[in-house]
Amino acid sequence: MSRTNARTADAAGRQTRSSTNTGSVRRIRIPQKLRNLELVLLIFACSINAIAIVLVQLGELGTLDTTLVVLGAGLSLLVFGMHVAMRFIARDADPFILPIATVLNGLGIAMIYRVDLLLGDTGWDSAAVRQIVWSAMAIIAALAVIIVIRNHRVLFRYTYVAGFVAVILLLLPLVPGLGHEVNGARVWIGIGDFATFQPGEIAKIALAVFFAGYLVRNRDSLSMVGSKFLGMRMPRMRDLGPLIVVWALSMSVIVFQRDLGTALLYFGLFLVMLYVATGRLSWVLLGLSLFFGGALIASQTLDYVNGRFNNWLDAFNPAVYEAAGGSYQLVQGLFGLANGGLLGTGLGQGRPDLTPVPQSDYIIASLGEELGLAGIFAILSLYMLFIARGFRIGFAGQDDFGKLLGVGLAFVVALQVFIVIGGVTRVIPLTGLTTPFLAAGGSSLVANWIIAALLLRLSDSVRNQPRLVVNE
Repeated sequence: MSRTNARTADAAGRQTRSSTNTGSVRRIRIPQKLRNLELVLLIFACSINAIAIVLVQLGELGTLDTTLVVLGAGLSLLVFGMHVAMRFIARDADPFILPIATVLNGLGIAMIYRVDLLLGDTGWDSAAVRQIVWSAMAIIAALAVIIVIRNHRVLFRYTYVAGFVAVILLLLPLVPGLGHEVNGARVWIGIGDFATFQPGEIAKIALAVFFAGYLVRNRDSLSMVGSKFLGMRMPRMRDLGPLIVVWALSMSVIVFQRDLGTALLYFGLFLVMLYVATGRLSWVLLGLSLFFGGALIASQTLDYVNGRFNNWLDAFNPAVYEAAGGSYQLVQGLFGLANGGLLGTGLGQGRPDLTPVPQSDYIIASLGEELGLAGIFAILSLYMLFIARGFRIGFAGQDDFGKLLGVGLAFVVALQVFIVIGGVTRVIPLTGLTTPFLAAGGSSLVANWIIAALLLRLSDSVRNQPRLVVNE
């Protein structure tokens, strides 16, 4: 009888020790401090935006005009409304994404308003007022995304729907009577008689969702390797189909829509997501070879691509500078940046109007002239923080779809910033893409606010996901 009791006690002891070391699933909750931090940063961001508008008015007009200040205040209330909503529906979302988007958006409005004053365009149909209206619509769209999409995994079900929508959006500008050509690129569609919209901006989000879902489903086969080439294991020939299709899509954008920057953006997005999914550097090298090979052929056969390369390589040649469609815009932008120096001329004190399209394509040059190199570094720091938070959100996810989607969305912003600033500073050929959140243009603004909303939803899901906690 004593042996039986001893065995029973020993078994109970083992069970107790086993249960002590067994992991239990807990839900890690972040306190409301995140939203309080976001509130403080939002107050700071809106204050910066208000000061920027006031300085523009004092520098150009010498007095204050309350019209735009009131409109800006209304936009700030909308942002704070989004913050309040997130306290209930996305309490654990990243606290930096919304303030960064807000301050960049506001600085863009201030510079657009600055150029309006120089051009004498101060009515209700001015570019600054239109940008405020588009900003309001973009923030409402972002809030709608956060409300409707309570879990990012829902998007995985619509992988192929997203791909289909992306293709339709890319084809819309080619429809006769619907598409519009602006500055040589056919990437716009008309909305009535009063506005145009660039569907390719929304298509990049749909493509990110499609690429993430497709790569999760097919990652195992795409990770397989074939024979060696130059000491590196290359993908199998049977797996090259997706890469060839996306490459052909990018080349079609170059040929039919005459948009080099958008083609680079789409193809770069796919390559990075493919690398994250498979871990195979050979995919990146093969993809870059295909794209730059296609771009080189295009530069020899398509006049507009050849012109972009000539303007980049020989910008200060008088013949290139004075030619129609030459390097005048590029050189004027460089002169504007040089005029800004280290600290800039001050808001309301420069001449950004001397550069063509200073409110959209060249808003970075406009800001660089009036805020100087220090101001540009501050803006780049905001972008770097936004992108870093996006990558952190993506890599922190436990599900593969969320990881790929977060990384893809963050990379879209990173690559677009690089392409734009690289073109303005003559690091790469000018492409015509717009600077995220800053540049005039409703379609880009709406798309980037939706990206911010998806990252906020992803970050809330990441912090709410069950984690294994080991009790010792």
